[in-house]
Amino acid sequence: MFLNTAASKILQKCRQKSPFFIQKFGYVDVYMKWKKDSYYDSIEHITKSIELKSIISLKNCIAQDPNGCIPISAVSKRGLQMDISMKVARFLRLYPSIFEEFTGPEHNHPWFRLTPKAVEIDAEEKMSYQNCREDLICRLKKFILMSKNNVLPLKIIQGMQWYLGIPDDFLQKPEVNLDGSFKLVKMEDGLEGLSVECEEKFMSAIQKNAIKRGVYSGRTIELLEFPLFPSKGLRLRRKIEDWLKEFQKLPYVSPYEDFSHLDPNSDIAEKRLVGFIHEMLSLFVEHSAERKKLLCLKKYMGLPQKFHKAFERHPHMFYLSLKNKTCTAILKEAYCDKSSIERHPILRIRRKYINLMKESIVILKNRRLSNHLVHRENSVLDFDLDAADGREIPKC
Repeated sequence: MFLNTAASKILQKCRQKSPFFIQKFGYVDVYMKWKKDSYYDSIEHITKSIELKSIISLKNCIAQDPNGCIPISAVSKRGLQMDISMKVARFLRLYPSIFEEFTGPEHNHPWFRLTPKAVEIDAEEKMSYQNCREDLICRLKKFILMSKNNVLPLKIIQGMQWYLGIPDDFLQKPEVNLDGSFKLVKMEDGLEGLSVECEEKFMSAIQKNAIKRGVYSGRTIELLEFPLFPSKGLRLRRKIEDWLKEFQKLPYVSPYEDFSHLDPNSDIAEKRLVGFIHEMLSLFVEHSAERKKLLCLKKYMGLPQKFHKAFERHPHMFYLSLKNKTCTAILKEAYCDKSSIERHPILRIRRKYINLMKESIVILKNRRLSNHLVHRENSVLDFDLDAADGREIPKC
């Protein structure tokens, strides 16, 4: 991954671009066995995220209908689009606390509407989006400003909407929902993109926390260490520990700063990459994301080909959860030092939907129990009727 280059070229480039540091090449092949951590694997709004995304997509389809209800035919063929791996009708019936089924006016087709509790949370969700509109715009702006040319294709941003906490219809009318710093542009590959022109200088979460601790003055290049949160039982080999200590002493390059002068094979470039991932996850609602969903960012964010290896090389900063048959990258700091990462305003709403999901489990369990009791009562009644008719009761 990190290969040695001619020392003269390195020194020349460093002197031209930044006289404050020399880019080092001390690559250590970090291989660590994956260590399960039940704490991160049990965070509900992360483990339920994939499920919840599909539920909210269906909820929006119903809530946007003028009548507040839809026939199953309106969504039955949109399962793949909403990441639903089963029949949509069956999926809706799994959540009776959110979706209420009734017989339609024609042809006895099943229709669905939202339950009163779901309607209440939906209204609260819409109010939250209005109240935190400026925060959502700022997060989107930061996300775009971390790209190479301060521009990202709309389809890439739409793919990240769930993580950024942006409503489904937010980017359908960007001229209405976004401020004047955003512009729709045509990109080189023919895609429609969204660019940001902003003179404001943003600071990363790591820089803000360093200022609070009094270890950072706000200059462009300083030696900032990453906060580390080792999992219980996770021990690093001596060679890797020594490498990590040296890695922490390298200059910190903010993801909002120009990084074109960095040699992609240097340790400083890796530290910039780790800082980029840290900042990106800090902007997301759950401070986590499916690792495979981040691969589409490589080209436009200027990330190395195997940037996903950074999650494995830095287990004290990131945890890889293998729940739900996928690999989810989690920012440890957000859950170990909750005061250091700003909580996303939409997280509270998602937790309310998750509580409704748990209510559905209870409802379905009670239904099964009731059906079982009814079946038993009917069996007893049939048994008594046979006896009353004078028929001989078979012996066991």
